[in-house]
Order: sequence, then C-alpha cells, then structure tokens
Amino acid sequence: MSAKILSGTETAKTIREELTVEVAELKDKHNVVPGLVTILVGEDPASQSYVTAKNKTAKALGINSEQVTLPVDTNEEDLLALVEKYNNDAAVNGILVQLPLPKHVNEAKVLDSIDPNKDVDGFHPVNVGNMVLGEKCFLPCTPHGILELLQRSGTETSGAEVVIVGRSNIVGKPIANLMLQKREGGNATVTLCHTRTKDLAFHTKRADILIAAVGVPKVITGDMVKEGVVVIDVGVNRIGKAESGKAILAGDVDFDAIKEKAAAITPVPGGVGPMTITMLMKNTVQAAKMANGLL
Repeated sequence: MSAKILSGTETAKTIREELTVEVAELKDKHNVVPGLVTILVGEDPASQSYVTAKNKTAKALGINSEQVTLPVDTNEEDLLALVEKYNNDAAVNGILVQLPLPKHVNEAKVLDSIDPNKDVDGFHPVNVGNMVLGEKCFLPCTPHGILELLQRSGTETSGAEVVIVGRSNIVGKPIANLMLQKREGGNATVTLCHTRTKDLAFHTKRADILIAAVGVPKVITGDMVKEGVVVIDVGVNRIGKAESGKAILAGDVDFDAIKEKAAAITPVPGGVGPMTITMLMKNTVQAAKMANGLL
C-alpha cells in the first residue's frame, strides 16, 4: 500500500483560482478591492520570507497589499499606534502582525489591539471565542487549511477518531475544537495529545486521522500508526543543508515509513504550508465583504 499524497500546493492553487474570480467580481460589481497590511518588526529571515510570500500571493489574487517593515527596536507604543491607524483605515480589511515579535513587545497586547473585524489571522480573543462557540468568525489559517485539505480530498471526518499531537494556540487547540463541532468537516471524536501524554503510541495507533503539530522531526514513527490512517503533518523542521545551501526540511512524521501504511498523507514541504497562506487570503476577502455589507 502506498499513500495518496494530499498536495497542499495543488489544493491551494485551486482555492486561489476561486479567490481570483471572487476578487475580480467584487471589483467589477461592487467597486470593492480587498486590502491587506502586513507588519513586520525586525529582520528575522524566516519572518521576512513568510511576509514576502503573503504579499506576493495577495497581489497575484488582485488584493491590495502593503508591507510595513519596522526596526527591531520599535517600541510597543509606536506599534500599537500603527495598528490603530490601520484599524481606522477603511481601505484596509485585514491586518496581520507577523510573529514572533521582539521580546520587549507584549504580543498578546498587540494582537488584542487589532480590530476583530480585521483580524484575518484569527488570533483575537473575540474570534477565538466565536470559534469555540461555533459562531461566524475568522478561523485561524493553519487549522482552516487543514479542514479544507480534508474536505476537498473527500476524507470522512464524521464519527472518525481524530488524534492531534500538539496543543498550541495556533494549531492544536483550534483544530481540536473545530473537528469536534457539529459542522461540515467536524463531528469527529477528538483526542488531544501533548508532551505530558503517557504512551503516545497508544493514542496514535487508534487514529483514523492523525494531525501532527509538535515541531519535532519524525517524532511519529511507522510503528505508531495503523493501516489506512490519514496523516496531516504540520511540522516544518530544518534538519540540515543541501550542497546547494538550501535547507533540508522534515515533518513531524516519518514520511517514508508511514506512507507505506497510510491511506493518505501530506508531504513536507508542499502540504499544510501553502494552505495556511491561502486561508489568510480567503479571510481577507471575507473581511472585505463584511466591511461592505456583502455577507
């Protein structure tokens, strides 16, 4: 048995094509152009790469995109003032502050200062609360991307045993909440595992759907899963460099071993990553519609 590859690259491409049509219709029929602002503090290479990719994607879809890069020593007060400026700018529908922020800045305070109606990352407590309640809100981008991958691949979630390894606020907790809800892509029985879980393999072997999001390369081995499992690997771990100087990446699961047992599996790279950026764009378009009374 060799697993079906769940390509986030291909699925994201399909969704972006849909969004391109949607953005064009917004402009032609309503004279509305979605606007996204990304704010980066400092020059962390990974963060710069992420922000550049987000802006490039936005522009390709026809979304107005502005990138603001601030010095690493920018104080919290100035950053909060900048966020407030964009909160009050009607041309801006989505505000994204790239994390992590420098240590002298309170991340929670900055994220809380973003207008919930422009919080396209889905991190504001208002959006998190609405998500937990099953109300309309911006879903956090990586969990949203996982749901889209599962649904568009035809993976049945209703009644499935879903095991999630990792309890972060960005992936583990929200995807657990979403998949247990009475909703499309939900209705699953969910087990959330973490660093204090006893006998992790006991739980992972029960999974019909396994979602690994711990940031430890190949921590899930072939003997820890059952035949026919669907595996979503969120991990992107740098484990070395190729002769070309390009980083060698590995997921949280042992891909080569598990693909021989799994029904379907996401690759790293090219799995969840492209979906995350695409869901950010989807949220931005949704924000523009909301702001203009079109939802």
